Amino acid sequence: MKTKRLLSLDIMRGMTIVCMIIVNNGGGPQSYRHLGHSAWNGITVCDLVFPFFLFIMGVTTYISLAKTGFAPSSVSLRKIFRRTVLIMLIGWAIHWFANVCYGKGWLDFGHLRLTGVLTRIALCYGVVSLMALSMSRRAMGVTAAALLIVYGAILLLFNGYENDLSNVNAVVDRFLLSEGFLYTKRPVDPEGILGTVPAIAHTVIGFCCGALLMRKESLEVRLLKLFVVAALLLVGGFILSGILPENKRIWSPSYVLITCGMAAALLAAISYFTDVKGYRKGMAFFESFGVNPLFLYVLGDIAGIILGATHARQVIYDWILGWSVVPELASAIYAVSLMLVCGLVALPLYRRRIYIKI
Repeated sequence: MKTKRLLSLDIMRGMTIVCMIIVNNGGGPQSYRHLGHSAWNGITVCDLVFPFFLFIMGVTTYISLAKTGFAPSSVSLRKIFRRTVLIMLIGWAIHWFANVCYGKGWLDFGHLRLTGVLTRIALCYGVVSLMALSMSRRAMGVTAAALLIVYGAILLLFNGYENDLSNVNAVVDRFLLSEGFLYTKRPVDPEGILGTVPAIAHTVIGFCCGALLMRKESLEVRLLKLFVVAALLLVGGFILSGILPENKRIWSPSYVLITCGMAAALLAAISYFTDVKGYRKGMAFFESFGVNPLFLYVLGDIAGIILGATHARQVIYDWILGWSVVPELASAIYAVSLMLVCGLVALPLYRRRIYIKI
């Protein structure tokens, strides 16, 4: 099955990677509110970045598997397994590298965070891909709804909104993982094990939106339908937030619906202007990040770790502060500068059509 490539997918994915690098690499302890995660309930701009990436991953997973007609062959299964394991191993390698850079032993594998952004990306990709090869689109949608309902009930029944160790997400993590493998910055791991369940449902929503985008209709009609889906997700999410407030750290069901709705609306808008109207001026920068997303995300993480461990980040941040700017602006300038350095790698790869597959 042949599918027409949508430039908007690469552009939106690139935008999310650009934002990921910026929000992950603040130069100082103070940052603008929307460049940091919400303290608990609520959504900042920073809280939109990861869910947008999972949504786009769901869309592109549909497009990728549609090329083989969703046939569960040994080749496709090996590819899914290989990619899932590789992404997970890269995530763990980054945590190990950070530990080494900050003074822990080279062979200290007993203090390695097993959860994290790449672990969640790997699990969501692997599970949703296997679902796509074994279930109908309708069954996947019903399963996603069931996962959100069950997870929402668990949150209500077992302290899911308590920001302490009694939270069911923290309880599950501590039951399944030993102390050395746990997230330590806050009581509740934002990429914990139980929270991956609604993240899988989140990716399925993106997958179903991908199915809508690839239907045999005019692109204008498909985008209009995507806008309608976005509106329904947003309305449903805001209604649900009265019972289950939107919360990124526990990946609450309302957070899933709201962020998927926002992502669908943004994708439809970008696609309308780029794929329908052909307005592409200035989009090459984001596209360059979008065609090598995980490689550039990892590059940004590695660069951030090295700069932090060598104290170069503090030196650069202090130098920026010397311009008589407020600490929040200095932190933002540092983060944007690091992203632009990654862009110096992204653009040449893009121009030479070098795509580093992970």
